[in-house]
Amino acid sequence: MDEVIWNAARAARAWLDDTNGTDQTELTCRILKLSEEVGEAAGAWIGVLGQNPRKGVTHSRAEVAAELADVVFTALVAIESLGLDARSVVTACAAKVESRITP
Repeated sequence: MDEVIWNAARAARAWLDDTNGTDQTELTCRILKLSEEVGEAAGAWIGVLGQNPRKGVTHSRAEVAAELADVVFTALVAIESLGLDARSVVTACAAKVESRITP
């Protein structure tokens, strides 16, 4: 990932720390924020499918991708908020996945 992403995740964490504090309730909210973002991605996909007959098709795949990017970024901020380096955690996760799929 580009350095801009990692720097932005750390900056977002610092901004939230300064604005909202760092107690357990705040950390809980940052983790729960992932559920909100996932819900928005799911809603966008429902909109792509036109699954709600009252609304019809309301979203594009690009909008779904943007919502999924929000999920990813929110996760990076949550990892940083746990006091861990998001880059290291994501790299370890990618290596784990790669080891499962590489013959």
